[in-house]
Parts: sequence; structure tokens; C-alpha cells
Amino acid sequence: MTIMRTRVTVFMPLAAISLVAVALFAAVSSKAQGLDQMIAHADSAALGERPALYIHIARQQAEAADKFYQTDNAEAGNAALNDVVTYAAKASDAAARSGKKLKDTEIALRKMAEKFRDVKHNLPFEDQAPVQQAIDRLEKMRTDLLAVMFGKKEKK
Repeated sequence: MTIMRTRVTVFMPLAAISLVAVALFAAVSSKAQGLDQMIAHADSAALGERPALYIHIARQQAEAADKFYQTDNAEAGNAALNDVVTYAAKASDAAARSGKKLKDTEIALRKMAEKFRDVKHNLPFEDQAPVQQAIDRLEKMRTDLLAVMFGKKEKK
């Protein structure tokens, strides 16, 4: 009986450690998935899944743009910002066409616009114009989504 208890008390922590290691490996490998792979996955996903995938890509690019602007690399920041607008537009379009993830997409667009308003205030004047254009485009997408969500419905 003591041998059995010893085996259980030794193997249970080992099993738990193994499960934690597998979970951590899975999390790290999903983070390591390249941007190109995520884009390819989003492009080939079902229409209802695309908004969340494109928003995820846009958020990652927004973080990258923010870091570039913080390090005074406006050109790279502008390139990442263009990606943000591109993938936010794809998310908005997919959400409007599918009717799914409308609210989540609208909230994500609002938060990205707010983030870039803060970024804009920390930039030199000559670097603010592209950021303001991106904010305006994000707000337009947001307004269009709100119109889809709360606009007049067609009578059947």
C-alpha cells in the first residue's frame, strides 16, 4: 500500500508539470505564429470568423506602430499604421457582410482610434497627419458598423 501511495504522490506532480509544460509550449507556439500565417488563415477562414481574426492582426500591428512611434521611427510606424487600417477595414467589411461580431469589431475599432489619438498627441506636428487620417478612417468604419447594427431594418 505504501508503494502505491509513493507512486501516486511522485507521479501526480510529474503529470501536472507535464500538462503545464505542454500548455505553455502551445501558448508560445501560437504567439510565434507568423503574421503572414495569421493573414493567410484569416483570408481562408469562414466569413463569420474573419472579423475576430482580422481584428487580432490589426491589434498586433497597432502595438507595433505604437512601439515604432515611441522609438521615433515614424516611417515604420506609418507602415504598421497602414496595416492597422487595412485589416480593420477587412474586419469591418466581414462583420457587416456576415452580421457576426459587429459589436466586438466596433468596440475594437473604437479602442484603436482612442489609442492612436493618444499616440498622435505625443508625436511631432509633421508626423501627426498620417495618424489623424488613420483615426478618421477607423471612425468612419465604426460609424458604418453602427449604422448596420442600429440602422432601419428592411420590412419583409
